[in-house]
Amino acid sequence: MFLGEHEYRLDQKGRVTIPARFREALKEGFVLCRGLERCINVYHLSEWNRLSERQLDLPANREKTRRINRFTFSSAFPGEMDNLGRVVLPGALREYAQIKDEVTIAGIGRHIEIWDKGFWLAEKKRMEEQAWHIAEGLEER
Repeated sequence: MFLGEHEYRLDQKGRVTIPARFREALKEGFVLCRGLERCINVYHLSEWNRLSERQLDLPANREKTRRINRFTFSSAFPGEMDNLGRVVLPGALREYAQIKDEVTIAGIGRHIEIWDKGFWLAEKKRMEEQAWHIAEGLEER
């Protein structure tokens, strides 16, 4: 499980260091793609495959399915860490997430999110202000 938040800087080659505690779980490979809230999602291959299969099982004759598939799969890139635990963030994903220099890497349970630090601080503020309201609206399974 991915937990916590970590602050890093991009280097000149568009690389960011993956937190040491996440590296072992990602050493077999991972996928980077657009997140829904202007961040970059990072999925371990097994989680990516699980989510992909679920998404690909949605009816292709629905416009929403086609659009979410375009959104997800056209922005997906296989990821590799170098021996120092760094990963290149593809330019298209950096542009989408508006990442320029400082990033926050957040563990979100089954995946990781990489945010521009300023956007993360704004999202964190929204979460803190709305957490009680959001929690009350969640249905029990």
